[in-house]
Amino acid sequence: MLLKNKKILVGITGSIAAYKSILLVRLLIKEGAEVKVVMTAAAKDFVTPITLSVLSKNKVHIEWQEDFEWNNHVALGRWADLFLIAPLSCNTLSKMAIGGCDNLLLAVYLSTTCPVCVAPAMDEDMWKHPTTMKNLDTINEHHVKIVPVNNGELASGLFGEGRMAEPEEMVNFVVEQYFRSKKLEGKKVLITAGPTYEPIDPVRFIGNRSSGKMGYALAEAFYLQGADVVLVSGPSNQAIVFQGIKTIRVNTADEMFDACILNKQADIVVMSAAVADYKPENPSNQKIKKSEDSLSIQLIKNKDILKHFGENKQLHQILIGFALETENEQENAIKKLKTKNLDAIILNSLNQQGAGFEKDSNQVSFIDYIETTVFELQSKKELAVNIVHHVIQKYL
Repeated sequence: MLLKNKKILVGITGSIAAYKSILLVRLLIKEGAEVKVVMTAAAKDFVTPITLSVLSKNKVHIEWQEDFEWNNHVALGRWADLFLIAPLSCNTLSKMAIGGCDNLLLAVYLSTTCPVCVAPAMDEDMWKHPTTMKNLDTINEHHVKIVPVNNGELASGLFGEGRMAEPEEMVNFVVEQYFRSKKLEGKKVLITAGPTYEPIDPVRFIGNRSSGKMGYALAEAFYLQGADVVLVSGPSNQAIVFQGIKTIRVNTADEMFDACILNKQADIVVMSAAVADYKPENPSNQKIKKSEDSLSIQLIKNKDILKHFGENKQLHQILIGFALETENEQENAIKKLKTKNLDAIILNSLNQQGAGFEKDSNQVSFIDYIETTVFELQSKKELAVNIVHHVIQKYL
């Protein structure tokens, strides 16, 4: 939880998108952050202060003076690790750009010492207006980061750009921009994920049931520790939520090999992809028609990406492979560890209930030349975080 104990000040302005701020506050709290809210008077027409107060477990600040007490805008700005204004209306944007200060939220903005991030929300015509673009450029020059807007249904009933990002997108943006760890800063990490599809003809292929979930989770976990991450992914419906992760999508083992070679200088290489061992020797250019009672397809070996990296491993590299076994699991994994010159191997078992292909959870053993560390059944995202911490502790 990279937001644990982080102090987030959420600013809410007058916009129909303010309903998402309720979900945003709830999500920030769930991620371990401490949250306070400051809102404009216009925002009260869209969300109630009492709802936000209950969710944030803190008083909501609206006016300069409340209950005969002065709201110290300077103290609020200095309290926070981040000031996140969501939604940012077109009106408040214009005032931020010129230094306007006619409400408490703007006073906090002008006096804050922490980073400021905004999530705009407005109709498409307002969003694309030259004045709006100029105002966004102005606050960006003042080091305010802007959460990208979405394209979708707007309050006007039209569809287009200007829709405020979803709460999950805002949290991911905030984590990526401000709260990544620096433990792996300067390290380059190469991850492979998913299956490969080896064509039989333009319609059919040889593949496997790998979903890519484990590899994608590892890519994100390494990235959140500060690494520069390249993810080479076979066919998968998984998506990376952090823009800074470079994703190269491939289909075949040959394509995956070529993409990995382009990134062979990585400091840490984790080969979690389920690469097909064989491919059709002569794939057909046309769809094969069903005519005979049987069909024979000659298969040839694919390039062994993991073995190639092991044979050419550089002194600075840490090379980690994956092994999916159904029998003699430990013995086969250790054999693969040695024959392919790996630093460590992560053993999956299809015999473990709730683990393996297409599942959201996994149970693995991390094996090197000194010891075996067993990670009990847990979500693949949690497991990825624990594996990365284990790698950092053992090798860095």
